[in-house]
Amino acid sequence: MKIELLSVPECPHVEATRGLLRSCLDELGIGARVEERVGAFPSPTVLVDGVDVMQNPGISGAMCRLDVPTRDRVIEALRSTPTN
Repeated sequence: MKIELLSVPECPHVEATRGLLRSCLDELGIGARVEERVGAFPSPTVLVDGVDVMQNPGISGAMCRLDVPTRDRVIEALRSTPTN
Protein backbone atom coordinates (compact mmCIF):
# COMPACT_ATOMS: atom_id res chain seq x y z
CA MET A 1 0.00 0.00 0.00
CA LYS A 2 1.39 3.38 -1.01
CA ILE A 3 0.09 6.39 0.91
CA GLU A 4 0.92 9.95 -0.09
CA LEU A 5 0.10 13.35 1.37
CA LEU A 6 0.41 16.08 -1.26
CA SER A 7 0.38 19.78 -0.44
CA VAL A 8 1.45 23.22 -1.55
CA PRO A 9 4.00 25.12 0.53
CA GLU A 10 2.51 26.59 3.72
CA CYS A 11 -0.89 24.96 3.25
CA PRO A 12 -2.99 25.86 6.31
CA HIS A 13 -4.79 22.49 6.23
CA VAL A 14 -1.89 20.08 5.84
CA GLU A 15 -1.15 19.69 9.57
CA ALA A 16 -4.74 18.70 10.36
CA THR A 17 -4.79 16.32 7.40
CA ARG A 18 -1.49 14.77 8.51
CA GLY A 19 -2.97 14.17 11.96
CA LEU A 20 -6.20 12.76 10.49
CA LEU A 21 -4.26 10.38 8.26
CA ARG A 22 -2.07 9.18 11.14
CA SER A 23 -5.15 8.69 13.34
CA CYS A 24 -6.90 6.63 10.65
CA LEU A 25 -3.81 4.47 10.09
CA ASP A 26 -3.48 3.88 13.84
CA GLU A 27 -7.19 3.06 14.17
CA LEU A 28 -6.91 0.40 11.46
CA GLY A 29 -3.57 -0.91 12.72
CA ILE A 30 -1.80 -0.08 9.45
CA GLY A 31 1.88 0.68 9.87
CA ALA A 32 2.43 1.98 6.34
CA ARG A 33 4.83 4.82 5.69
CA VAL A 34 3.30 8.10 4.46
CA GLU A 35 5.26 9.81 1.71
CA GLU A 36 4.84 13.59 1.86
CA ARG A 37 5.37 15.71 -1.23
CA VAL A 38 5.21 19.49 -1.46
CA GLY A 39 4.68 21.07 -4.87
CA ALA A 40 2.03 22.20 -7.34
CA PHE A 41 -0.77 19.97 -6.05
CA PRO A 42 -4.38 20.46 -4.98
CA SER A 43 -3.75 20.86 -1.27
CA PRO A 44 -4.08 18.86 0.82
CA THR A 45 -4.55 15.63 -1.11
CA VAL A 46 -4.33 12.11 0.30
CA LEU A 47 -3.61 9.37 -2.23
CA VAL A 48 -3.90 5.67 -1.46
CA ASP A 49 -2.23 3.63 -4.20
CA GLY A 50 -2.43 6.68 -6.45
CA VAL A 51 -6.16 7.29 -5.94
CA ASP A 52 -7.47 10.50 -4.37
CA VAL A 53 -9.44 9.51 -1.25
CA MET A 54 -11.94 12.27 -2.04
CA GLN A 55 -12.58 10.58 -5.40
CA ASN A 56 -12.12 13.81 -7.34
CA PRO A 57 -9.72 13.01 -10.19
CA GLY A 58 -10.64 16.15 -12.14
CA ILE A 59 -8.73 18.67 -10.02
CA SER A 60 -5.09 19.50 -10.64
CA GLY A 61 -2.50 22.19 -10.07
CA ALA A 62 -1.50 24.26 -7.08
CA MET A 63 -4.71 25.23 -5.29
CA CYS A 64 -6.47 25.03 -1.95
CA ARG A 65 -9.03 22.25 -1.89
CA LEU A 66 -12.53 22.93 -0.72
CA ASP A 67 -13.11 19.18 -0.33
CA VAL A 68 -10.37 18.46 2.21
CA PRO A 69 -9.95 14.77 3.09
CA THR A 70 -12.41 13.47 5.67
CA ARG A 71 -12.08 10.66 8.18
CA ASP A 72 -14.79 8.59 6.50
CA ARG A 73 -13.15 8.86 3.07
CA VAL A 74 -9.66 8.09 4.39
CA ILE A 75 -10.91 5.05 6.34
CA GLU A 76 -12.88 3.82 3.32
CA ALA A 77 -9.85 4.14 1.03
CA LEU A 78 -7.54 2.37 3.49
CA ARG A 79 -9.99 -0.48 4.05
CA SER A 80 -10.62 -1.05 0.35
CA THR A 81 -6.93 -1.35 -0.54
CA PRO A 82 -5.09 -4.67 -0.18
CA THR A 83 -2.21 -4.39 2.29
CA ASN A 84 0.21 -6.63 0.38
